[in-house]
Amino acid sequence: MIKDRVRTETYRDAIMQHQSSIAGKQLHHRYRCSISMLLRCFPIKSKLLQSQFTNTRLLSCATIPITALKECNSLAHAKLLHQQSIMQGLLFHLATNLIGTYIASNSTAYAILLLERLPPSPSSVFWWNQLIRRALHLGSPRDVFTLYRQMKSLGWTPDHYTFPFVFKACANLSSLSLGASLHATVSRSGFASNVFVCNAVVSMYGKCGALRHAHNMFDDLCHRGIQDLVSWNSVVSAYMWASDANTALALFHKMTTRHLMSPDVISLVNILPACASLAASLRGRQVHGFSIRSGLVDDVFVGNAVVDMYAKCGKMEEANKVFQRMKFKDVVSWNAMVTGYSQAGRLEHALSLFERMTEENIELDVVTWTAVITGYAQRGQGCEALDVFRQMCDCGSRPNVVTLVSLLSACVSVGALLHGKETHCYAIKFILNLDGPDPGADDLKVINGLIDMYAKCQSTEVARKMFDSVSPKDRDVVTWTVMIGGYAQHGDANNALQLFSGMFKMDKSIKPNDFTLSCALVACARLAALRFGRQVHAYVLRNFYGSVMLFVANCLIDMYSKSGDVDTAQIVFDNMPQRNAVSWTSLMTGYGMHGRGEDALRVFDEMRKVPLVPDGITFLVVLYACSHSGMVDHGINFFNRMSKDFGVDPGPEHYACMVDLWGRAGRLGEAMKLINEMPMEPTPVVWVALLSACRLHSNVELGEFAANRLLELESGNDGSYTLLSNIYANARRWKDVARIRYTMKRTGIKKRPGCSWIQGRKGVATFYVGDRSHPQSQQIYETLADLIQRIKAIGYVPQTSFALHDVDDEEKGDLLFEHSEKLALAYGILTLHPRAPIRITKNLRICGDCHSAITYISKIIEHEIILRDSSRFHHFKNGSCSCKGYW
Repeated sequence: MIKDRVRTETYRDAIMQHQSSIAGKQLHHRYRCSISMLLRCFPIKSKLLQSQFTNTRLLSCATIPITALKECNSLAHAKLLHQQSIMQGLLFHLATNLIGTYIASNSTAYAILLLERLPPSPSSVFWWNQLIRRALHLGSPRDVFTLYRQMKSLGWTPDHYTFPFVFKACANLSSLSLGASLHATVSRSGFASNVFVCNAVVSMYGKCGALRHAHNMFDDLCHRGIQDLVSWNSVVSAYMWASDANTALALFHKMTTRHLMSPDVISLVNILPACASLAASLRGRQVHGFSIRSGLVDDVFVGNAVVDMYAKCGKMEEANKVFQRMKFKDVVSWNAMVTGYSQAGRLEHALSLFERMTEENIELDVVTWTAVITGYAQRGQGCEALDVFRQMCDCGSRPNVVTLVSLLSACVSVGALLHGKETHCYAIKFILNLDGPDPGADDLKVINGLIDMYAKCQSTEVARKMFDSVSPKDRDVVTWTVMIGGYAQHGDANNALQLFSGMFKMDKSIKPNDFTLSCALVACARLAALRFGRQVHAYVLRNFYGSVMLFVANCLIDMYSKSGDVDTAQIVFDNMPQRNAVSWTSLMTGYGMHGRGEDALRVFDEMRKVPLVPDGITFLVVLYACSHSGMVDHGINFFNRMSKDFGVDPGPEHYACMVDLWGRAGRLGEAMKLINEMPMEPTPVVWVALLSACRLHSNVELGEFAANRLLELESGNDGSYTLLSNIYANARRWKDVARIRYTMKRTGIKKRPGCSWIQGRKGVATFYVGDRSHPQSQQIYETLADLIQRIKAIGYVPQTSFALHDVDDEEKGDLLFEHSEKLALAYGILTLHPRAPIRITKNLRICGDCHSAITYISKIIEHEIILRDSSRFHHFKNGSCSCKGYW
């Protein structure tokens, strides 16, 4: 109470001292109100100010020079000067200077209080503009609108400097409705012909995604003849913002040629990324030449854009030349080079620059770290990428969305599910905004990366839960693609195709891209789903005709080959405008799978004439084709010439192919000799090839030897045990068969059940051995019994050696009768049109008895039977098979 009384008396004394020098009651009342305002807004707490206020003689005789306001550098000093101006009656003469002082002192609230008490005037709008500009600079676009509405409510009239700031705030908020409303206000206020304001309108529409409105505004400027270089820069920037680089380049060309405008720094920084995104290196080189002639290349922003353009066009030598000649480099310059080398697959150069940045004490930012992580991830070096990420975290650099997506890709490359889960946790804590109703663009990128990681790390259930957690309206094409691809590549092709079909039903606005189509074709190839594959091909022709990506065409070749229609695969190949090594290899593989070795070698000869240099994979395919076609001499010739004529050293997989080739021909001695002469230790696939040949030719002793070698390598699987069990069963060594089965049971190894499926008129039907679950089961068994009876009449004798049980021959015949491929064939005959091809797929190799029975059946029916087993295709027609016994 005492303090309040003292302060009141002090103020009263100060007022009484000044009242004597004030003429007129009205003026006296005005200053009394100013003092009242001062008491409310600026309570004196500082002892220094209190002492100066109580020294009324000083206040009564001092004056406030303008220089004192300009030199004021603290809030306390500004308040003191404000109070002195009130006491001396100078407030309304010094108000604008005081506002500037408060803004300079970061005390905008006091500046606004003064502005509220000033009468609106055109000259003082400057201070509202300063406040709005400051809010925009501080990244507070909503505060911009608050200030704009406040000045309007107080009767102030915005000028041509106000509107550009407010339009920029609209752009920052991506608020088209606010921007359009403000545009209407501009038109009513008489600023529609002000190029400064209109340029801001063009920029706002562009950044809000309203490209048509932006171009209409620009056209209006051109029609009235008031456009300038900034107008052109704004509309080019709008198209770049919309990722329409082609139109941006066309506008830039029109600006420089038809309108003869000389580009400035902004123009070049706008157009160089357009050249980069289109890989238009020639255009980029022309822009670079202009920047050199005009001297603009010395600007660091232009220099960085030129380096980035060359890097993204894959011209790293040119990028490096520009980089080396730059007089001034910032971290963006270095990042452009590191990122360019990383994306070009030249990781060694990227790491060298990365080390130089460290040595020269250039501050590494998130872009630098991310470029190195991405480079490692792209090369499949996931462990190294994870190590760099740990270093990044140790340095205190916080990863962004791109970093996390690259890190998830690195986890995929090494199957690091645990690290992927840790990345998921980090994303939940620091990146993902799970509180909002809809995921933003950055959130969706991370979610897509997580779905891809979980799916490819064979945790498809978690991936599907994350996929389902995203609302259908929020999913983009990448969301669908990573889930479809995850299913297709990891053995769940049925779900992949179901999801692909559901994509069209749930959201017709989402269109599959090249990667989506490729994933669907991979799933079709796995299932030999020719009908679905043809539908995908038709979609490609309708929607991508003339612009089919190379890898989509390669997937079409693979799909047709693995679905039993290699002739259509050849047609796709013949119509490709460009081909790569994968195209040729895929077609050769298709011919090899179908036992058409001569055609495979024909394609190989054509490939050499292109010319394309054969590599290890090419020779693997050639040897595979020779092996499955019985072309032993050709296979030996190619194997011997690999190193001598083509400079390709045979690897373990090539030796395995040769063992398979010798083995199928019954030349097991040569196969064993080749294994003994291998310059490296035989791998499990070599011993499996030998074991399979022993099964085919009933060589028990050598089969046991191969099986023991597999056990020593700890690579025994259900296929190896099954082959050895079959060898013993064929030799009627039932005790050894029982021993193998006991070993499998004891070690937890389960034999995969034989399964066959067929594409019927109403979908895919799947059958297991002895399957009676199908609704038409009775008709299927009756049809099959009739077929067996008819082929027995023309010479078919059941091969009971393939019934791997110690029972009598009659019961063995019954067991053979129920094999899945026979059931699928009977179903096809029942349901398909006469003479329509019957296409069957089996997950294991076809049984020897089934092969014999189907060969006989093809004599008495009009259908061609196309059966794909785990090794190759069999085309049965008129009592013969395309494999010619090499299966």
